[in-house]
Amino acid sequence: MTLTRVLTALVLIPIAVGIVLFTPTWAVAIAVAALTILALWEYFALGDAIGHRAYRLWTIFCAVGLVYSQWVGGFSAWASRSGVPAVLHVGSAQLPVDHLNTTGLLSIFIFGLTVLTLFTRRPLVETLPAAGISSSALLLVAYPLSFAVRLHGTPPQGPRLLLFALVITWAADTFAYFVGRAIGKHPLAPRISPKKTWEGSIGGMIGSVLVAYAFSFFLKIPLPHLFAMAVLGNIAGQMGDLLESACKRSAGVKDSGGLLPGHGGILDRIDALILCIPVIWYYLVLVNPRTS
Repeated sequence: MTLTRVLTALVLIPIAVGIVLFTPTWAVAIAVAALTILALWEYFALGDAIGHRAYRLWTIFCAVGLVYSQWVGGFSAWASRSGVPAVLHVGSAQLPVDHLNTTGLLSIFIFGLTVLTLFTRRPLVETLPAAGISSSALLLVAYPLSFAVRLHGTPPQGPRLLLFALVITWAADTFAYFVGRAIGKHPLAPRISPKKTWEGSIGGMIGSVLVAYAFSFFLKIPLPHLFAMAVLGNIAGQMGDLLESACKRSAGVKDSGGLLPGHGGILDRIDALILCIPVIWYYLVLVNPRTS
């Protein structure tokens, strides 16, 4: 199992790094949209396992819309700084490129859920579970993951910042796995994930901090801020990991899927990233560390 896990990582990591560092943000947005659809499909399967059938197509449509809104939001911010008109030409009308923001998408999603609830032929007993699993899929998976697009488009170091979020998560996962297997004795959350230990958790934190130090040679952000982002991103990532474990335990399954040998499903691979990425983004926005 360990060999399979390592081999899968050796295939996927260069692909992910190549997309992040060497493609434009619109290409990253397409990749994130595809990843989101796969992750949502696995999440819907977890819901099916407990009898909660989501409004799949509507949720996926709005999830892709969120990715789009994150891309145009970043493009609009760049255009504003550069003095470039950020408008869409629709017939004779001109619309601001960011006319459909994330708040608007969430509102549209809610109205769509209302229409589906009132006018579909599903039994009424299914309406609340369907709305619940659809809403949680959008809010717990699609919305936070869409910040990967916004982070990548953050000038002037967006691609490196997104890579930073990826690598601190990968390092945390690797260190936690091997430290936990070697010396793990004290359960971290036995009711949710019996194999996770405090020793592994601390090992994962050390891995993230070491990555932050290494990135100080590539990111023009003061080291204390890199350490802070690594620690906060690691905590958020571990919470995302435990959240996905709780969902799987609720559904009575070991893995969210079988697409990635040795890792399980897409959700199993990105569960920590889902919360880590928006934490990094909001740290940059709210703290605004000196960058150049």
